[in-house]
Formats: sequence, C-alpha cells, structure tokens
Amino acid sequence: MAAAARRRVAALLTVRPATRLTALLAVLAGAVALLLGGAAPASAHAALVSTDPARESVLAGAPRQVSLGFSESVLLSADSVRVLDPDGRRVDEGGARHTGGDARTASVRLRAGLPDGTFTVAWKAVSGDSHPVSGAFTFSVGAPSQTSAALPEQRAGEGAVGVLYDVARYVAYGGYALLVGTGALLVGCWHRGAAVRPVRRLLLGGWAAMLLSALALLLLRGPYTAGGGLGSAFAPGTVRETLATGPGTALAARLLLLAVAGGFLAVLTGPFTRWTDPAGRRDLARGLGIGGAVLALGLAGTWATVEHASVGIMPWLSVPVDMLHLVAMAVWLGGVAALLTGLYRSTGDGVDVRAVTRFSRLAFAAVVVLVATGAYQSWRQLGSWEAFATTGYGRLLALKIGLVALLLVGAWLSRGRTARMRAAADAPPAAVGSPESARPEDANASAGAGADAGAGADAGAGAAGSGTDAGDAGRVRTEDPVRTEDPVRAAQLARQRAAVAAARVRRERDSDPHRAGLRRSVLAEVAVAAAVLAVTTLLTGTQPGRAEAESTASAADASTALADFPVTTTVVHDLCGPTGSGTALVGLDPGRAGGNRLGVSLKDLNGRPMDVEELKISFTLPSKDVGPLTADVRRVGLGYWTADRVQLPYAGEWEMDVTLRTSEIDQVTVMRKLRIQ
Repeated sequence: MAAAARRRVAALLTVRPATRLTALLAVLAGAVALLLGGAAPASAHAALVSTDPARESVLAGAPRQVSLGFSESVLLSADSVRVLDPDGRRVDEGGARHTGGDARTASVRLRAGLPDGTFTVAWKAVSGDSHPVSGAFTFSVGAPSQTSAALPEQRAGEGAVGVLYDVARYVAYGGYALLVGTGALLVGCWHRGAAVRPVRRLLLGGWAAMLLSALALLLLRGPYTAGGGLGSAFAPGTVRETLATGPGTALAARLLLLAVAGGFLAVLTGPFTRWTDPAGRRDLARGLGIGGAVLALGLAGTWATVEHASVGIMPWLSVPVDMLHLVAMAVWLGGVAALLTGLYRSTGDGVDVRAVTRFSRLAFAAVVVLVATGAYQSWRQLGSWEAFATTGYGRLLALKIGLVALLLVGAWLSRGRTARMRAAADAPPAAVGSPESARPEDANASAGAGADAGAGADAGAGAAGSGTDAGDAGRVRTEDPVRTEDPVRAAQLARQRAAVAAARVRRERDSDPHRAGLRRSVLAEVAVAAAVLAVTTLLTGTQPGRAEAESTASAADASTALADFPVTTTVVHDLCGPTGSGTALVGLDPGRAGGNRLGVSLKDLNGRPMDVEELKISFTLPSKDVGPLTADVRRVGLGYWTADRVQLPYAGEWEMDVTLRTSEIDQVTVMRKLRIQ
C-alpha cells in the first residue's frame, strides 16, 4: 500500500509542469468563453437588399405575391416567408420558393380578396454560408392601419442555443488546431514525442474535442437556424432535416473523416512509437505525413465549403484558399501548443533542439501560407480599405491582424532562442580544468547533486532511527518501503523520494537558460493563439464587409422613405466632439394608438450615415401615467435602426426619450414630444 502511495505521489509531482500547462489552457478557454458569451449576436450574412412590395409602402390594390431579394444565395424552408394581415392571420399560400430559380430570391403567393390595412411580412432563411438570417417588414393596402400580428420574440441564431452553438464552433476550431498541429509536430519534427504521454493526451484531446463539437453542432443546427429552444434539438426529425442541408452534410462528412483520423492516431501512438528500424520509421512517417495532410485538408473542407468562402465572388478559388488558410493556422498554432508541452518535459523525454529547429522551419512555412491566404481573404470579404473602420467585420479582422502580428513577434523571439539553443548544443564541451569547466551552472549542479544525496541519506537515516551507521543508512535508503514495519513512515519515505526525484527532473529541465527562455516565449504565443481562435470564431459569425455595404445601401433607401412617415421628429445630439455629434430622424407609422412601425436614421454633421454602440428609445404618456414603454430597436444597416412593432395604447402627447451611446462613457439622452392620434 505504501509503495502504491509512493508511485501515485511520484507521478503527481513528475507531471506537475504539464498540469500547470493544462490549467493555463483551461483558464484561457474560460476567458475565451466569456469573450464569446459577451459578444453581440451574429450579424446576418445574406443581406436583404430589396422587397416587392417595398418596405413601408402603401399600395392602391392588393399584390398577388411578395418577393424578397438577398445579397447572396439563401436556403428556404416551407414557411420561410409568412404574410400576416392586420388581425395576425396568415394570408400567404405557403411554400416559399426561389423566383425564376434564382437562389438569391424568395417569394410566396398571396390569397385573393385581401382586405385593406397594414400587412406584416416575417421571413427567415439560411444564407449560403450556413448562417441563419431573419427579419420582418410591413406594407399597407389602401391605407395604413393598426395590426395585431405577433412576431417571434427570439430571432434565429440568438438566445441560449446561439451561445452554445458559438461555443461548440470555438471548440471545433481549437480541437482542429490541436489535432493537426500536434500531428504535424510529431510526424514531421519530433518522432519520439509520440511516446510522451502529455503530448499524446494533447493529440487525442484535439480529436475528442472535434468529435464532441461536431455532434453538438449537429444537434443544435436545427434550433439554431429555426430560432427554436434547446428542447427542439432532440425533437424527432430535427437531425434528419439538418442532414438534408449543406451544413448538415458537411458535419456528417466531418464525423466520417474523424473516424478515419482515429485509425491514423492509432498508428501514430502505437506501432510508430515502437518502430526500431530508422529507415522503416522514416518511411512510415512519410506515409503518415501524406495521409495526415489529406485528412487535414478534408477536415478544413467541412468549414470552407459551407461558410464565407463558398459564397460571393470566385468561390472556385476562395474555397481551396480557405482550406489552406485553416491548415496553416492549425499547423502553426496547434504545433506551438504541442511544442510548449514538450518544452515542459525534462531533457530526457522532452523535445530536443533538433526537433525545435525543424518545427521552426515548418512554422515559418505555415506563416507564409497564412499571410498570403489571409491577404486574399481580407480583400475578398471587405472590398475596400474603408471597410476596416466602417464595418464590424473589418474591425474584428483588424483585431485579428494585430493579434497575429503579436504572434509573429513571439515567433521571432522564439526563433532567436532556438538558434542559441542549437549553437549551445553544437558547441564542443569545455576541457577539464579550463575556466569554462568551472561555470556557475556546473557549481550549482554539483551542489544540487550533493543536496539530492544528502536528502536521500537523511531520509534513510530517519527510517532507520538514531544510532545507525552509514552502512545502515545506505541499506535503508534502497529498501522497499513496503517492508518497513511502520506504514506511516513508509509513506513519508515514499513522498521524500518522489520529491527528490521531481526536484532533480525540474533542475535538469531548467538548467538550460535558452530552453527556459524559449518556453516562456512559446507560452506567450499559446496565450495569444487562444485569442486568435476566439476572434476567428467571431469572424465566421459576422457579416462580411461586402455584404454589409449592400445592406447599408438598402437601409439608406429605407432611411429616405422614413421622411414620409406620418409622424416624424428630428433629434439633435452632441456626443463629445464632431465625430459624436449629429442628428437622429425618428418616424412612426401609422402614428396612431396601437401598433406602430418605428424607424430611426442617424447621420453625422456632414449628412453621412453614422453608427452608435447602442440606441435606446422609450415612450411615456404623463397624462395617463403610462410608461416608460421601451421599443425593441435593432440595427439593420449603417445608420438605420428599426422596431417592427411599438405599442402605444392611447392617443395623446407622448414623451419620447432617445438614448445614444458611442462608447463606454459617452452617452446622451434627448427627449422629444410626439402627438399620437
């Protein structure tokens, strides 16, 4: 029993560095989860650019159908477009379809004999890059009227399902980086590492993370695109319907590729570690390298073929470029994490200087590919330099570029320390008696060795009791603790021996200052890499700059129509200087007691559309002590916000409070009075 306790304690103390690394990665993952959880809901990717009838229009007669146009292709379901009359009843014939076979459109036919009044069009779809989009608008026949149409409280892609879906996507990216990067390090740079247990755990952990995240995404995909709750993820037929879509097929392909990758890992962590013939091991490594590259590209394709790269201009080029971008990212970032794990091991089973040098060359090649493919993707998704500052996608991309620049600085420092490690390893040993042979490090090592011996002797002496001679002490020090009559003392002896062994391992690992410096710089790279993966996950859920520009153009048309609303007022605001000052044109349609459509157009002092971090609008009727009633406004384009339904139950003179916030500290609230009929 004491021997078992000794083995457990020794194992615990020996892997303490790896445990600290695991704890650090767990903390980073938690921080990233907070970043993802605190992020704003993902913007739509396929922007609604046109409608027929036009938004807020008043028609002389009832139309025969409602048509919508998008900036990119969309996938439709049977109830993608619903048209509700003033009483909230459906008046469409169902079965939304693409107009003329154009995947960028959606239309639905209306029933005959529609009454006059305001009709609500609620639509939802899945954009070509696999993200859900939804919205609503109104038009009127004859004259505007009150409407009791009820719209979904939660939009597709939001709520708890949206948060879990984003977390699963981040886990998938992280697992992919660990799987591909660790595999590349082991196959291409450090063959012995496949037998090191912490490195194998990292490799298998990446595979397991990808597997579990793929299953979670497959379950959550249905409610994520439909705007449902968590319970609907397990509804009969949900997974079957998901598998019939492009993203579902990609997830199924990912699961199949992960099954093949399981065989790859079995060979890498099994026969490959036991191969004794150097030539045979090189041949096996070459085969594993080719197979691993094919698997890495295939797994990358399960993202590239259904996300941003698959829609827009030149998809025939952007899809393979995106696949190369993902593989290069994984080789670099995942390989750095695996390298750090190896650097925390002792020099006996840790990564050696030759392996570090080989990985440095591999990482440099990956960075070249990453920068080249990233430059192309940036141009394709943004389209202009101004989009870096004027679009959410551009600002996130600028943040990612800054983080990658930090990674490059860390990589440059690591390459310098690697060169010094290599130079120290290649230097001939100093001659005995020379000044170099009496370096402080050697003196410390000798003192440490003496301390180890002393600790061992003390432990032996303590076990034998007072009065024993040196021979007794030596005999007890080599004696199995299980034979010691006192089990408590035996356990204490085991702990002491384990502590001495662990101290020797740590001293051997930390004796090289160049290796310790490299470990610190690589640790910093891993920390920044976790943030890069988080920003990458947010980018995949954010509307690209080109699509946002088209959405802004559509919002500008709606802003022009806002001037024709029955009730309008202009709010002048001043938020700390010219960049925060401007006007807000607020309109209500039909401007009567009951349900109203709200539109807000924000412009700067030069008349250009401007954005704010947050916009809040509330209404109060002092004469009847009603309010404040908060309007659920949402941003639909640069400088244009809307609320589909604002309930003002009574006629009278209402007070409207408009709150605009441009930063954490710059905020202003302006009150205006409105007459509601």
